[in-house]
Formats: sequence, structure tokens, C-alpha cells
Amino acid sequence: MSLHNRKITSIVASEYNGISFNEAANYGLAWIPGTKFNTGSIEFDVKGNATPQGSFVGLAFQGLNNKIFDAVYFRPFNFLSPDSLKKAHSVQYISLPKYDWEILRDSFPGKYEHAANPSPDPEKWFHVLVVLTETEVKVYVNGNSAPSLSVKKLSKHKEGMIGFFVGNNSGGEFANLTFSPEN
Repeated sequence: MSLHNRKITSIVASEYNGISFNEAANYGLAWIPGTKFNTGSIEFDVKGNATPQGSFVGLAFQGLNNKIFDAVYFRPFNFLSPDSLKKAHSVQYISLPKYDWEILRDSFPGKYEHAANPSPDPEKWFHVLVVLTETEVKVYVNGNSAPSLSVKKLSKHKEGMIGFFVGNNSGGEFANLTFSPEN
């Protein structure tokens, strides 16, 4: 794996064989070697935690390098929040470098982030399916038939690397990555 701003260790468990990121300032990435992905589906299991502002875990895709990529990520600490606004900030799409979360939240409130449906336990593993078309990104949680997030892609690049993403001051655990490109 090609790492950016993080160290990883292996996870070996009966159901979840994968990697664990350490916590550090700024975002971190672990690019999967040899991946060039355009459209199709990507699935993985992920585990964050309920620490407020300390758990941002997700997937980077169509990455050109460590600064130019799209990502979807989760804020598990918001999954079960009684505050509906915080809960609506559970899953987020970004397109770096131009469209980070702050710009999207300020310019397009409620459009590029939503509640995770169903709301997973923030301390447990959950399953994610990301479906990419040339123009859309859809994110499904724990086998739900309705997407938790469905947005128009903001980036213009059509192909790039796939990797795991963690946000500022976040670690995270990832396992069982599979991807099916469209032909």
C-alpha cells in the first residue's frame, strides 16, 4: 500500500481481516496498489468510534495523487446523535482540492452530506457499498436498498486510484475490500 500521513497495522480476525490506521493530524490515505477505477461498485467494512470530532473514516476514489481525489467518509460520532443537524452530518462526499467539506457545507447546505441509514452503532463494524457512475456517487449502508447519500460528482477526472481515507485526528479500521468495475 502507498501511505500518506499515516501508519497502518494488520488486523487479523475471523470476520474482519484488514488494516488499522493510527491517529494523526490532517487526513491520511492508504492507496491500494495497481488500482485504476472509473465506474462500478466498491464494497468494504469499516469501524470508527463515537469520539466527537475524532472519527472520520471512508473511501478515497479516482485519486490522481495525495491531493487530488474524491472521497466519501463517515462521522460515526454523529450516527446516533439526538441533534438532527449533527445526525444529518453522518456521511459526506468531498472532491479535493477544490471542494472540501467546509466549502460544500457553506455553499450547498445539506446537499453533500446526510444521515447514515440505517444508523450503525458508532463503535461497531458496518458495511458500505459505493456505486460510482460517470456523474453520480451513491453510498449504501448495511445492505439498505435506499442510498444514505446520492450526489452528482464534482470532479472532472474519470479514473484513478482507490484507497482508504481517514480524516483529521482519526484512526480507523478497514476490511473486506472488493470492487467491481463496469465494463
